[in-house]
Amino acid sequence: MTITDMPQTAAPDTPVSRPPGRASDTPEKVSGAARGVSGPDKRKTIKPTRDRLMTALSLVAAVGGTLVGVIGFAMSYRTLAKVALSWGFSPELAPWFPVGVDASIIAFLALDLYLIRKNTAWPLLRMAAHAMTGATIWFNASSQGQIASDPVQAASHGVMPVLFVIGVEAARRLIIQKARLEAGTVADRIPLHRWLLSPVATPRFYRRMRLHNVTSYPEMIRRQQELIAYEQWLKRKYKGDISKASEDELLPMKMAPYGYTVAQALAMPDDQERAAQERKAEAARRRLEAETRSEVAKAKAEAEKLRAKGEVDLAQAEVDGQTGQARAHARAQVSAAERAAELELEALDKAVIAEARAREAEAERLEAEERKAAAEADKAAAAEAGAIETERIAQARKAAAAADLDAAELERQAAEKRKEAAEADRVAAAETQAIETQTIAKAREAAAEADRAAAETEKAAAETRRAAAEADRKKAEEDSRREAALADAARSREAAAEADRRAAETRRAAAEIERRAVEAEDAAKLSPRERAVRKVARMILGTEAGVAGQLPLSDIQRALEVSPGTASEYRQEAAELLAGGYRP
Repeated sequence: MTITDMPQTAAPDTPVSRPPGRASDTPEKVSGAARGVSGPDKRKTIKPTRDRLMTALSLVAAVGGTLVGVIGFAMSYRTLAKVALSWGFSPELAPWFPVGVDASIIAFLALDLYLIRKNTAWPLLRMAAHAMTGATIWFNASSQGQIASDPVQAASHGVMPVLFVIGVEAARRLIIQKARLEAGTVADRIPLHRWLLSPVATPRFYRRMRLHNVTSYPEMIRRQQELIAYEQWLKRKYKGDISKASEDELLPMKMAPYGYTVAQALAMPDDQERAAQERKAEAARRRLEAETRSEVAKAKAEAEKLRAKGEVDLAQAEVDGQTGQARAHARAQVSAAERAAELELEALDKAVIAEARAREAEAERLEAEERKAAAEADKAAAAEAGAIETERIAQARKAAAAADLDAAELERQAAEKRKEAAEADRVAAAETQAIETQTIAKAREAAAEADRAAAETEKAAAETRRAAAEADRKKAEEDSRREAALADAARSREAAAEADRRAAETRRAAAEIERRAVEAEDAAKLSPRERAVRKVARMILGTEAGVAGQLPLSDIQRALEVSPGTASEYRQEAAELLAGGYRP
C-alpha cells in the first residue's frame, strides 16, 4: 500500500461487529495460538460440559431462591402476625396481615416480571414491591423493640426479606438481558480501564455510542480508527493542509458527529444524486399520471358534450316535427278556409241565379196569363161582333185597348221588378265579393303569420344545425390532434423501447467483453492490481469519448471499493495501458 492509499480498516485484528439485528457482537477473528490450542474436537467437548454446568447452576439458583423465599416468608409470617396482635388487630384478622403484605410483594414482583417479558415494563410495580419489602423489613426489625437498642437482632429479623428481593432482582435482570438478546438491543459496556485511562474522551465516546445506537464497542472503536486513518491520509495527500481537500473529501469529518462511517459519508454524494434522480423520475411519473388523468377528464367531458349534443339534436328533431305538424295544420286550415270561401261563393252565385230565374219565370207566367185573357177577350169580342157590331164592338175594342193598357202596365211593372232584381243581384254579388275578399284576406293573413313563424323556426333550426356542424368540426379537429398526440406518444414509446433494446444489447456486448477479458486475465494469471487496472481501462472504453478524464473517480471507487487515491492511480495506469494499445 502506498502512502496515498486510504487504509480500508484501521486495525486488521479488530473484531467486526455483526449487523444491528444481532444482539451482541462476537469477534470473528481469534488469535492463532488460541486456534491451535482449541481445535474442533476440543470445542465439541467443552460445549456440552458448559451446557450441563449452566443447567446445574440454574437449578441450584431456582431451588435456593425458592428455599430462601419460603423460609423468609415463613419467618416473616410469624413475626408479622405477632406484630399485628400487638398493634391491636383482632385474633381473627392478625394472621391475614402478614399474608396481605407478603402476597402483595410476590404479586407485584411477579406482575413486573410478566410485563418485562411482554416488553411493557411499568416501573411503578417494582417500586411498590420494593416499598412493601422495605415495610416488611421494618416491621420484622422493629418486632423485638427498638432497632437502635439491639441492631444485630433487628438485622437478623430483616435479612431474609432482603435476600428474597435480591434473588428476585437477579431473576429480573436475567429476564431483561434475555429479552434484549432476543431483540438485538444489548449494548456493550465500555471497559473500566478506558474510563480510567481516558477520562475526558471516553464520555464523548459513550455519548456517540448511545446517540447513534451503536451497540458494539469494537464497532465504535473501528469507526473511530477509520476516521483517524482517513484524516491522516488526507493530511499526507495535501501535505498537512486539509483545507485544500474538496467538500466531498471532508464529508467523513463533518458527518462523524452524526453517526456516519467513513464509507457512508463518502457515498453520500452518489446516494443523494441517485435519490435526486429517483425523485425526478417519480415527479415525471406523477406528471405523466396527471396528464393521463387530464386526458381522461377531457375525454369524459367530450363524451358528455356529445351526449348533450345528441339530446339537443333529439329535442331539435322533436321541435322540427312539431313545427312541421303546426305548419301542415295551418296549411290545412288555410286550404279549408279557401275551400269554404269558394263553396260559399258558389252557393251565393247559385242562389242569385235561382232567384233571377224565379223572377223571370214569374214575369213570363204573368205575361202568359195576360195574353190568355187578351185572347179570350178577343174571342168573346169576335163572337159578339156578329150580333152587335156597333156599340158592343166599340166597347169590346175599348176593353181591348184597356186590356192592352193594363198589359203594358203589367209589362212595365215586370220590367221594374226585373230591374230591381238585377239591382238586388248586383248588390248581393258586391256583398258576396266583399265577404269573400275579407275571408280570403284573413286566411291569407293567418297563412302569412304561419309562414313567418315557420320561417323563424326554420331559421332557429338552421342556426342549431350550424352550431352542431361547428361543434362537429371542432370535435374532428380535437380528435385529429388527440390522434396526432397518441401517435407521437406511440413513436416516443417505440423510440424508448428501441433505446432500451440498444442499451440492453450494449450491456450484453459489454458483459460479453468483460467475460472474455476475465477469461483472458485468468489465463494470463494476472495480479489483482493488474486486473483492477484492466477493468478501469474497460470502464474508460465504455464512456462516450473513451477518454480517461471522462470517467469519474466515484465510479471507480464504487466498482472496485477503493479509496480516491487508489482510484486515481488505477485510472492513470489504465490510461497508459490504453495508450499502449490495450483492447479487451
